[in-house]
Amino acid sequence: MEIVTRVSKAGAATDLDRIYRKIAWRLLPFLFICYVVNYIDRANIGFAKLQFTKDIGISEAAYGLGAGLFYIGYVLFEIPSNFYLQKAGIRATLVRIMVLWGLVSGLMSFVSSPGQLYLARFLLGVAEAGFFPGVILYLTYWFPAPRRARITSLLVLALVVAGMFGSLVSGWILTAASGLFGLKGWQALFVLEAIPAIALGILALFALDDGPATATWLSAEEKELLRADLDLDRQTKAARKTGFADAFRDPRVYIASLIYSTIGAASAVISLWIPTLIRNAGVKDLQTVGLLAMIPYAAAGIGMILTGRSSDRRLERRWHVVVPAVLASFAFLALGLPNVGMPFTIAMLCIASAGVYGAISVFWTLPPAYLSGRSAAAGIALISSVGAGLGGFGGATVVGWITQATGSIFAGIMFVSGLMVLGALALLAFIPARVLGEARRR
Repeated sequence: MEIVTRVSKAGAATDLDRIYRKIAWRLLPFLFICYVVNYIDRANIGFAKLQFTKDIGISEAAYGLGAGLFYIGYVLFEIPSNFYLQKAGIRATLVRIMVLWGLVSGLMSFVSSPGQLYLARFLLGVAEAGFFPGVILYLTYWFPAPRRARITSLLVLALVVAGMFGSLVSGWILTAASGLFGLKGWQALFVLEAIPAIALGILALFALDDGPATATWLSAEEKELLRADLDLDRQTKAARKTGFADAFRDPRVYIASLIYSTIGAASAVISLWIPTLIRNAGVKDLQTVGLLAMIPYAAAGIGMILTGRSSDRRLERRWHVVVPAVLASFAFLALGLPNVGMPFTIAMLCIASAGVYGAISVFWTLPPAYLSGRSAAAGIALISSVGAGLGGFGGATVVGWITQATGSIFAGIMFVSGLMVLGALALLAFIPARVLGEARRR
């Protein structure tokens, strides 16, 4: 009987592996492409900045404020969007989000003053609100906690592809598409890169299912095995936080929000200032800037995959956030050294990007480890929105202000470096391993 039981369990595990591979291949390619487009439309202002600052008369401080205002709109509508997803499903949610952000992104080509830039970036944040936390929540419907670091790292790898592809394409559009339909290069950039978002939003109606129960491509037996495994995962969580109000009463949610804000500030530096840092290192040709900007994102992809796999293999999360974050912090500090030149700048940007995005990919396995149900929807959205608000808006605004005040971008980057170290220490101090159920899963 014991031998039969062991064989039965082994067979079930093999079936589950097959089912999860099937789910990953069905869902991740489309979500991956959507996230690529999402990041490109959010970050292409970093390339547009290389041209439009003179056209609309904007300073470094004003650029930082305009870039950061995106996160204010994002914060205000993030939690409502996640609850809308729970009620309406992923398909209706993505249609609303992606079509709206595509339209707003395209309309940014008509910006002609700092005030209009502020309004456009705020509205873009409103339109995009809920996309990333919604996708993270959606993946919890399909994958249990021990498998999420790999899945999340594969999804967040879209940031790397977006950075590489977006850098290449954006640098090319700025020069090659100048004059298209009478538009300047930066105007053509916003218009052309907005079109895929609208098309993918409409396609989401046909490409996704709202959950396993409606997935016609899973058999009844596969659905039952999946349901049982996901139920077991929910039962073994460190804490059963299931209600809406539970997320707002849990101090760990606010601590995680602050921790994520430090990573978000570093991510804002990478997405919004990589083109400027490369140009300041002595590269003047915009297409060359685009090509060189691909390299740090490629390094980030390698770091994310290795970090996610190591975290799942060891069933350990905290140190897989802390170590990459601290490495990125030191790389940011090194960027402030005098007369470092372009090769050294690229090398440090590679280390910083790998650390920041490696930390992000594992960080998002933490909240679902002790939150579930409506609490997970609220908690994930709250962490994402507060992190984006403090990190994205605060980071972009402070770096822009410090750059304007000092005449150098490096003082602002050093400030962000210090924040990352504080965030790493807070994670170790206030979110213990037992809360995440790591010991039980081992």
